[in-house]
Amino acid sequence: MSPAQTLTRRTVLIDRVLGGIERVGNKLPDPFMLFLLLFAITAVASTAMAWANVTVQLPGTDEITVIKGFFTAEGLTWFTQNIGVNYLGFPPLATVLPILLAVGVAEKSGLLAALIRKAFGSAPRWSLPYAVAFVGVVGSIMSDAAFVVIPPLAALVFKAAGRHPVAGLLGGFAAVGAGYSTSLFVTSLDALFAGITTSVTQNLPNAGSVVTPISNYFFNVVSALVLIALAGFMIDKILEPRLGRQGISREEINDDDVSGPAAMSTRLTDIENRGLFWAFVAGVVVAGVILVGVLLPESPWRNEDGGFLPRSPLLSSIVFIVFATFVIPGLVYGKITGTIARGSDVPRVMGHAIKDMSGFLVLAFILGQFVALFNFSGIGSWLAVAGAGGLESIGLTGFSAVVAFVLLASLLNLFIISGSAMWTLMAAVFVPLFVLLGYEPAFIQGAFRVGDSATQVLTPLNPYMIVLLTMLRKYEPQAGLGTIIARMLPFAVTFWLAWVAVLSVFFFFDLPMGPGNGIMIPQ
Repeated sequence: MSPAQTLTRRTVLIDRVLGGIERVGNKLPDPFMLFLLLFAITAVASTAMAWANVTVQLPGTDEITVIKGFFTAEGLTWFTQNIGVNYLGFPPLATVLPILLAVGVAEKSGLLAALIRKAFGSAPRWSLPYAVAFVGVVGSIMSDAAFVVIPPLAALVFKAAGRHPVAGLLGGFAAVGAGYSTSLFVTSLDALFAGITTSVTQNLPNAGSVVTPISNYFFNVVSALVLIALAGFMIDKILEPRLGRQGISREEINDDDVSGPAAMSTRLTDIENRGLFWAFVAGVVVAGVILVGVLLPESPWRNEDGGFLPRSPLLSSIVFIVFATFVIPGLVYGKITGTIARGSDVPRVMGHAIKDMSGFLVLAFILGQFVALFNFSGIGSWLAVAGAGGLESIGLTGFSAVVAFVLLASLLNLFIISGSAMWTLMAAVFVPLFVLLGYEPAFIQGAFRVGDSATQVLTPLNPYMIVLLTMLRKYEPQAGLGTIIARMLPFAVTFWLAWVAVLSVFFFFDLPMGPGNGIMIPQ
């Protein structure tokens, strides 16, 4: 069989697998309807268990928990009285919304895009793959906008440097997607995941350390550095040479309509450079004020012992710190460049940020109801005790159980693209389960991040795959989703293995995942 025939058969096989994933994934309902269905199933199951007088006893406690049914007098009155509380009390709202407003100012003012262009434009030719990897992995700070902004900018700067633009395009997408759950900085995703984790641990006895937006920070930094190095290496040594062997065009076939980020120059104007300088100065001032405030011997942000760990007002103020870090430099940049000219522009750009997240705000309504019912009914505790007992009975309680959990998250990520929706679903069952096995919730949350990111560049259910395909067809008119899958697969597999390896180092060396958050719950 000739190499061409082998390649054709391989392409057909990839397309068949892709088609199967797409058919199965398309049968899943919208996330809102999915959790509405899960809410209904939980309501029916809790009622049946209540009628059967099912009880559960959490290890380490003498209290017997009786399963409460939704379709009972107690359950129905609970729901009708608390539907608003269930929504507004959904923990991610309290942390995500303030950070979202601040990131919205930094993004809409143009500060984040200018930082990305600065990083690209100042990188020497040999380092461009690593610059793309760095910006892509760190770009998750821009949330979903990174999928649209970074790949075409990477293609533009690769082409300007005489390198293959498709390598920049695909490498930028791989770095953004596969490294989406990690960053060198605290992002709104950290706040979102921490809020969901807190919502399922607040009623558990001995649930370990409090989970905050910085509970995975040490793990995130190490993971981000490893993924940046790997992504840069793969763009430089694997992706770009393969594109050359395949004879992929370096020139756009149809370049009549170049708009959006692709039309943006990587070279910053004088006023943009001035805006970046003063935004940097503003950031340094903010950091200095915060440091002075917390390092004073009698600082009110210290705990009763005069320190900061494991709990202190400082750790409880992380949302404010992130808010100030984004909003003040964003305002300064906007004022210098003219993107925020008047005071009335500030609520306008914040409003745009909320508008961009309106889908999540709607989804949060049903997520809040689902989590609240899970906690009220006691089903989560029952599943956790039963699951922990099952794992212990087969001897699967060590790191192998954590890897199995990561693998499950990776597979589910092919069908449930929303990280918040998937973590809500998985956290409700697996966080209490692993807590009973002695694991800190922050560690399990960190393990979930591995599975949540690595495979999302492989699934056609990712809407940004279609955006990428449109960009790719400017160079390869015959390209399809199978083309993208084949080129993303090496990134996904390598990222997954490397990320699990990082997780194993933290586990076996008992390294802290973040300030005040370890691997196992202290006994």
